[in-house]
Amino acid sequence: MKKLILLFLVIQIAALSCTSNSTNSATTGGIVDLDPAAFKAKMEGPNTLVLDVRTPEEIAAGKIAGAFDLDIQNPEFKSQVEKLDKAKTYLVYCKKGGRSARACSILEEAGFEKIYNLKGGYDGWKAAE
Repeated sequence: MKKLILLFLVIQIAALSCTSNSTNSATTGGIVDLDPAAFKAKMEGPNTLVLDVRTPEEIAAGKIAGAFDLDIQNPEFKSQVEKLDKAKTYLVYCKKGGRSARACSILEEAGFEKIYNLKGGYDGWKAAE
């Protein structure tokens, strides 16, 4: 009986996990976290821009090829974001994922709808290579 209850709970948790993920898609707005493999695949999509929100010093040590530099610590970050095309898909990363999550929130507040955050940031990207 205990095994049956445990199995039921596992199935319920799995079903709820799938439901919550489907409502957090770019088509309905919101920010989606992607692992490095999914982030790389998404980079191939049309009308996509990769944003590196790290400092110039961090970028000098290496970056994802083709990424556009937009330092979140720059006081003009929000005004620079306002100049971006809201119709594009944005893939955002920083060193570990904290600043990029904040940058994604700023993009969302500014009215952007297709926003993806790299889980683990550039460190996770390099570890996955």
